[in-house]
Amino acid sequence: MIHRLFPGLMLALLLGFATMGWAAIESFEFDSPEQEARFKQLSGELRCLVCQNQSIGDSNAELAQDLRREVFEMIKEGQSDAEIVDFLVARYGDFVLYRPPVNYTTALLWAGPFLLIAIGLFFMIRFIRTRVATTDGVGTLSAEEQSRLDVLLQTPAKDEHT
Repeated sequence: MIHRLFPGLMLALLLGFATMGWAAIESFEFDSPEQEARFKQLSGELRCLVCQNQSIGDSNAELAQDLRREVFEMIKEGQSDAEIVDFLVARYGDFVLYRPPVNYTTALLWAGPFLLIAIGLFFMIRFIRTRVATTDGVGTLSAEEQSRLDVLLQTPAKDEHT
């Protein structure tokens, strides 16, 4: 049975690996190693607008390829990193940055986790306090209940078989 499935499995694996070779490989020619280092740094700091969780250096999306080409050309023209980032932010907004600046439009992004933690702590403390308040006095017995318990504990249990 397995020997019948083997050729089909091999064909599927070969076709799956063959598609990896179709990915476009870009090669940029830099004038200096410093330019290449700047390109790699900028490509790692700028977000792919299509993939959202990858940098333009990691993404194979067409827009990421266009952005890499744009960054390469701007580096070759001699523009600074700040000028390149400012150009891309002006064109695509703060979303293109992995570390957006703190301003009124990104305030919730930066403060959101702290707000969620504070709200969670508030409700946890409130729950614990109400739980403790409702259980006060539940574990204690009145004098009458304690005397009845003492009597029950001192009385030997009757054997059911006699």
